[in-house]
Amino acid sequence: MKKFKLINNITGWCVFLIAAVVYLMTIEPTASWWDCSEFISTSYRFEVGHPPGAPFFNILARFFSLFAKDAAHVAMMVNSMSALASAFTILFLFWTITHLAKKIILKNQESDITTPQLLTIMGSGVVGALAYTFSDTFWFSAVEGEVYASSSLFTALVFWAILKWENVAGQKHSSRWIILIAYLMGLSIGVHLLNLLAIPAIVLVYYFKKYPFTPKGVVYALLISLGILGGMMYILIPGVIKLAASFELFFVNSLGLPFNSGVVIYLFLLISAVIYGLYYTYKHRKVVWNTIILAFAVILIGYSSFTMVVIRSWADPPINENNPDNVFSLLYYLNREQYGDRPLLYGQCYSAPVRKYKEGKPTYTQINGRYEVTSHKVEVEFDPAFNMIFPRMYSSDPSHISVYQNWANIKGTRISTTDEKGEQVTLVKPTFFENLGFFFKYQLGYMYFRYFLWNFSGRQNDVQGQGGILHGNWITGIPFFDSFRLGPQKDLPSSLTSNKGRNRYFMLPLLLGLLGLMYHYQRHSKDAWVVMSLFILTGIAIVVYLNQTPLQPRERDYAYAGSFYAFCIWIGIGVMAVCDMLKSKSHPVATTVLATLICLLCVPCLMAEQNWNDHDRSGRYTVRDIAADYLNSCAPNAILFTGGDNDTFPLWYAQEVEGIRTDVRVVNLMLLNMDWYIDQMKWKSYQSDPLPISLSSDKYIEGKRNMVYIIEKMKDYAGIKDVMDFIASDDPRTKFESENNEEVAYMPTRKVLVPVDSATVLHNGTVDPKNAGEIVPYLEWTIPGSYLTKSDLLVLDMIATNNWKRPIYFTATGREGCLSLDNYLQLEGFAYRLVPLETVAKDNYLSVGRIDTKVMYNNMMNKFKWGRMNQPHVLIDEFNLRTFLIIKLRNNFNRLASALLDEGKRDSAVKVLDRCVELTPHNQVPYDFYMAEIAETYLRANEVKKAKAIIGKLFAVTDEDLKYYLGLSKGYVRMIDYDTKISLQTLQELGRITKEYKLAPLSDEINQKFSNYYNLFMAKSGE
Repeated sequence: MKKFKLINNITGWCVFLIAAVVYLMTIEPTASWWDCSEFISTSYRFEVGHPPGAPFFNILARFFSLFAKDAAHVAMMVNSMSALASAFTILFLFWTITHLAKKIILKNQESDITTPQLLTIMGSGVVGALAYTFSDTFWFSAVEGEVYASSSLFTALVFWAILKWENVAGQKHSSRWIILIAYLMGLSIGVHLLNLLAIPAIVLVYYFKKYPFTPKGVVYALLISLGILGGMMYILIPGVIKLAASFELFFVNSLGLPFNSGVVIYLFLLISAVIYGLYYTYKHRKVVWNTIILAFAVILIGYSSFTMVVIRSWADPPINENNPDNVFSLLYYLNREQYGDRPLLYGQCYSAPVRKYKEGKPTYTQINGRYEVTSHKVEVEFDPAFNMIFPRMYSSDPSHISVYQNWANIKGTRISTTDEKGEQVTLVKPTFFENLGFFFKYQLGYMYFRYFLWNFSGRQNDVQGQGGILHGNWITGIPFFDSFRLGPQKDLPSSLTSNKGRNRYFMLPLLLGLLGLMYHYQRHSKDAWVVMSLFILTGIAIVVYLNQTPLQPRERDYAYAGSFYAFCIWIGIGVMAVCDMLKSKSHPVATTVLATLICLLCVPCLMAEQNWNDHDRSGRYTVRDIAADYLNSCAPNAILFTGGDNDTFPLWYAQEVEGIRTDVRVVNLMLLNMDWYIDQMKWKSYQSDPLPISLSSDKYIEGKRNMVYIIEKMKDYAGIKDVMDFIASDDPRTKFESENNEEVAYMPTRKVLVPVDSATVLHNGTVDPKNAGEIVPYLEWTIPGSYLTKSDLLVLDMIATNNWKRPIYFTATGREGCLSLDNYLQLEGFAYRLVPLETVAKDNYLSVGRIDTKVMYNNMMNKFKWGRMNQPHVLIDEFNLRTFLIIKLRNNFNRLASALLDEGKRDSAVKVLDRCVELTPHNQVPYDFYMAEIAETYLRANEVKKAKAIIGKLFAVTDEDLKYYLGLSKGYVRMIDYDTKISLQTLQELGRITKEYKLAPLSDEINQKFSNYYNLFMAKSGE
């Protein structure tokens, strides 16, 4: 056995080194779009990131960041931490597989392990561990600064630790392993809750070791494990803080003690009770209870990492989400209450009419030495006739309802009821079986097993799928099989085959894993059930718990990495099955080595070869550079309004971590609905002055002016300050009575005037002196919609109070982006500046506002950096393309070039177009509809040769796509209706351009192709 331990350790560390080298070679040197928030939380200032926080992860990441030679290398160090954590996960997976493999061999064998058996065990561990190393989902998380790599390490650690306990379960002090597991569980809460799902597997290992196997015993063990899991998630984690909140409320409000006195007393009593419990159980030899109390204590010690969140919140850092500086706001933070609720076991379906809104849990705020109730959580009561068990289709969002209908083929039951206005209506309630159909087809099939098969069968591409046949599906790589599900695989267009995310494993990892599952069950059924419980709880159970709505903003496969970890255990054990099938009595060592090599080449080596190009993020700086470009679009001391996470977190990262343009105040419009965020915007932050907010906190505190209805009492335009004074007034005459008999603030007009001080806007550079004659005396615009959100109200307040003193920018246009101020926007790079110059907005949202060619040319051509996006070895994946590159980059370059041509600056325009083509080559950013606009602008500049090169390439790509699309059967053509129409629109645009600029015979060829394809599409689509 000493020989086994030595070889097991040496081989395990070799596997660790392979994984570590691979991950460190492929890490991103800076932040990704989705992990910027983690870097913000681990910056030099320890900002309080988004709920529910990951404080222990932040502590670890902060430690690694200390080794960065400068701020620009902080992200690389944190990414390296994830790479090392992932490599350690692979190490513990290897040891887990070899432990289980050894148990299979020794189950009915009294003698020591033979050399062929030793080789089989090591081969199983190597193949299984390396299969997970190179799996799509785990590799993706392993090379970025997100919590999932660290969370996977905790899962691997606790599962390995219970197996170590199993080895010494009958020995003295063996319970130390149980205590270690409890402590690791407590620490993991400060990373991610996914680790808790290993509890059922841990309990089964304990049961099988301590008790004789019976079916009833297994059921009881599983029920106990689910009870422990539920107790951890719903009682211990929130309960400790809830009880602290009760103490705090009593001691402060009832006894008049200072803030936090109740928490201090509660902690003293809790610690005293634990110490006494340990003393009492030790003295009276109550071993089980002593272990339970000690486990509870170490869980709390691990959980105490959340103390850091409160401490940092007390320090009032620039980013302090939810401001969890007291026990009530901490509870709100931990429960993620700002994200809303979802029904799980019983609740409404999507068509359920609302019966009433009622007050829920109170929100407490520290006011005048007490905790005052400032609002209540709004709870919605639905018509009970539309409730059902296990509701899966519950969202009333129209876009979600459309997806429900497509996936579940809803016929439903028609129910007569009344709507919110009391009018009689007939609504369709989906049947329970239709509800289950959506669960099995979409939530389980599409949002779990699709991801599972990505990792072990093959992946079509990295384009996010919504159920069609072209994007995001799993494949086998075997045309015969894939054709049944996704249409003919012969003559696929290069737009599909050249995608770096196209990975084909020919189902070999899947088949080896299934073989391992069967072999494991036959040879050691108890351990097979342990692994199965881990597989199900970290996979299917998460699907049930998340109850996801359709149209997720990104793919969610990372949530199921633990399930794929469990399956890789079976891939490893599958090697044992192959060795058994190929074993030879005359040459046992040779056949064992041969079988292992076959498995190694056919699974992990194949996966590494297929996955490398779409997981190698080395050398990519797009997110950091583009975030800096957004900030550098702004004039000094600017206010920059952003929309959601994708365009806010990278900007925060650039400022908080790398210190880029800290004079610009980034204002997230979603968070601007929160009173704590508005308070923070009133503070000075680095080089940025407080925002010009005139409203006092009592006007926007939670529960006040959350929604301001627009009731047109007047038809004429009103000055913005007068409107704001009216809304902010507490005079009863400025209120209207709501359905709940409450006096509610409202806006008496939707037509607003913002006066313009010409001298100010000229002096501070808001308007170039050459445009002085175009300055309007007022901004006049009409606010659409029926209400203002609190965020809208604050934007109006800032515009009114600012009085043109600070530059104001928006990252988006339209109602949600800039309150429909489109006619007064000026594009200066990637952000739109509010200017007192009217430009009538075009119908195309991509052509909003005017162009300041001088400023924008300097930004786009001289100041901005581009993250090496045009380098062939740099990975520009679909998420980068979708969130930024295709539309904004090409469109902004084209708009600038067009504006330069309008000014007669042909040479500058051509340089701009050349720069765009250089930055977005087809091999990195595939040519699309927007390249036709680039070609047309080239033609306007009389650069015919360059234009024809683009047109020719785009024509060839589009022709290839349409040839494939319209070569499919009618059913498939209807499924890809959107993609076909986009391609037809591109071809039509190319035909228009070439005809208008007299590029015959190219024009004739393109238009003839369009006519043929259009007629074929109409015939096959039935339109």
